[in-house]
Amino acid sequence: MHWNDMGPGMGFGMGFGWLFGLLILALVGLAIAALIKYLRK
Repeated sequence: MHWNDMGPGMGFGMGFGWLFGLLILALVGLAIAALIKYLRK
């Protein structure tokens, strides 16, 4: 499976998926940190 076979559209979709995944992970991490701080009160 080569990048050339996918085409530019697929490559852009995968890159966007990675960015979206990282954004979700960052939001989840912040939510967990806030929850821990809230529970420690």
